[in-house]
Amino acid sequence: MSGVGSGYDLAATTFSPDGRLFQLEYAGKAVDSAGTVVGLRCKDGVVLGVEKVIRSKLLVKGSNRHVHSVDTGMGIAVAGVLPDGRYMVNRAISEAANYKSFYGQPMLGHVMCDRLSQFMHLFSLYGGVRPMGTTVFLAAYDRNGPQLYQIEPSGISQRYFGCASGKGRQQARTEIEKLDLKELTCAQAVKEIARIMYTIHDETKDKPFELEMSWVSDDTGRKHVRVPEEVVSAAVEEAKRAIEEADMSD
Repeated sequence: MSGVGSGYDLAATTFSPDGRLFQLEYAGKAVDSAGTVVGLRCKDGVVLGVEKVIRSKLLVKGSNRHVHSVDTGMGIAVAGVLPDGRYMVNRAISEAANYKSFYGQPMLGHVMCDRLSQFMHLFSLYGGVRPMGTTVFLAAYDRNGPQLYQIEPSGISQRYFGCASGKGRQQARTEIEKLDLKELTCAQAVKEIARIMYTIHDETKDKPFELEMSWVSDDTGRKHVRVPEEVVSAAVEEAKRAIEEADMSD
């Protein structure tokens, strides 16, 4: 057989001679070619932002959501193949409900992260399934404080102060590294995410997008909710002005 995988990419369970799982790499490429997702863990909570590409002018604003609440103090943003992301959201909602029913208290962030990462890893162990083409950003605020996790298609999970995924991930990570996240508030993080999204967006090459944001913080009573539309709009306008001023000064 010819091709990149040379026959070793026919199943997610088959290792190539150099120890690679090609279907997992393909799943990662599906995420890397999708809209950018950014998560910031601040001193008073966590903020999630998604570059939701508008593929048609006929789409109703707010459709095809990429950010979802899975429990009172827990939310998820997905990057990559949207149906796969929705499947992971439904799984997370089911896990949270079962945990609360059995233990009588909300699920902790690290427990949800472990369960979702194990579930995604299962799709690389059996020949009849394919890996999830999505990366999950998990925001939680519980007795352990605000937490941000990223779960990759392979099932690898990490806890971050700030992370990004999607086609603009490299530029976004560069911008995130410049921030003092230990002192940043969620209100400031909303503005920073808007600035990052519009900085990496190339209007001449990229399709227009809608900025979808959510947060869980002290100001929201440790509840995961969508950032109010007026707050997002104000952050977007401020980001555009800052970018224009920077361009004029150059």
